[in-house]
Amino acid sequence: MNQDIPIRYVNPVFRPPSEAQSLILPVTNGCSWNRCTYCEMYTTPQKKFGVRDEQEVLDSIRNCAQQFGDEVQRVFLGDGDAMVLSTRRLLTVLTKIKEQLPKVRRISSYCLPRNLRSKSVPELLELREAGLTMAYVGAESGDDEVLRRVSKGESFESTRDALDKLGAAGITRSVMLLNGLGGRLLSRQHAENSARLVNLTQPEFLATLVVSFPQGEERFREGYPEWEPLDQQALFLEMAQFLQALELRRTVFRSDHASNWLILKGVLGAEKGRLLNEVRSAIGSPGSVRLRADWQRGL
Repeated sequence: MNQDIPIRYVNPVFRPPSEAQSLILPVTNGCSWNRCTYCEMYTTPQKKFGVRDEQEVLDSIRNCAQQFGDEVQRVFLGDGDAMVLSTRRLLTVLTKIKEQLPKVRRISSYCLPRNLRSKSVPELLELREAGLTMAYVGAESGDDEVLRRVSKGESFESTRDALDKLGAAGITRSVMLLNGLGGRLLSRQHAENSARLVNLTQPEFLATLVVSFPQGEERFREGYPEWEPLDQQALFLEMAQFLQALELRRTVFRSDHASNWLILKGVLGAEKGRLLNEVRSAIGSPGSVRLRADWQRGL
């Protein structure tokens, strides 16, 4: 798809790395919560939260069908908060995608746990049957104290409940956690309770990123003034604690985002031992493993 896409985008546009080949279809603008102090994604004035006009979304789908025909095989519902829409409205969009873009095999979106509180498992099953097959859940941590200090607006239980609902409906779950989010003070409990969260929910995909602040730490430190960043070795130690505590049956694990120094990929639990050995090698003998240089890292 090398032509101009007939969709009105409000920049900057964000999507998960694995959605690089997807058509990005905005159904909202920004994030309805938008208070997490570690997140810089939707802080510019033009990204103020709002629901996109339904007819505009349906017109965008039709226009893309006319322009790209059968080229579209994946659709990502943007911005950061598609699941805030009512089930009826989401079903209208999903049905239109299925009608106009028949080659689409995967539809996905970000998902805030809070936005599933009013959605039942039968409703989510309806969405799954209409084509919504994957949800990216930014859990960030399984530790309630860490979540409180970063103004996540969620808890261990609220995140667990959302992941359980998605799993019961057959929607694939991709969970994201932030290595280093607890700082030195809360590192161990961040690692252990994050592992407990994913052990109980058994998501299909799991990814870790390293917390970072391209625009500075001032906003973050307002809620967590004692926060001390983890250096490279401390990040590796936290990762080893996290991996050691995992009891996963079959979860695809990726720690290969550009924010990470150490790239890890595998299936948990089958490859838990290998992944732990790679992290331990990075801790005990950094020169023996391939690490990203500082200039190669970023968001």
